[in-house]
Amino acid sequence: MTLLPARMTGDPLRLVLLAIAAVTVVTGACQMVAPGLVLELLSTDSARSSSLSRHLFATVGMFMIVIGGLLAQQLLSPGAPSFPLLWVGLQKFGAFVLVTAGVARDLFTGLALLVALFDLATAGLCWLLWRRPPRPAESLVATAGTTGPEIR
Repeated sequence: MTLLPARMTGDPLRLVLLAIAAVTVVTGACQMVAPGLVLELLSTDSARSSSLSRHLFATVGMFMIVIGGLLAQQLLSPGAPSFPLLWVGLQKFGAFVLVTAGVARDLFTGLALLVALFDLATAGLCWLLWRRPPRPAESLVATAGTTGPEIR
């Protein structure tokens, strides 16, 4: 027996994105609680950690928690609108661009480039699910609550 709904367990793309959402929440929490440690792992010697950079890194961690939670809720909620997938994908693509720029500017190590590539892959998966036509079961859930045009 699984705790996940059948529409999740029968859809590998949704399962992968749900795992990514969980990883995003956990890593965001780690970054929020211990920004200096995460910054030490990802930054180069030329980008020394300061109280400002640690604070900003913790702030980014908080946004990671929010984005991961949004993605998980969108995936787990029957009949949820698909537009959060677009915005999560755009955030992940933006993270890819900015972290890659940080690596190019010698602010982050090659390990950060792996994080950036993970974000790029996540953006692509979000885009695929966002663009995928609804499956028959998803269409039924999405239209179950409709009663016809609204009369004013």
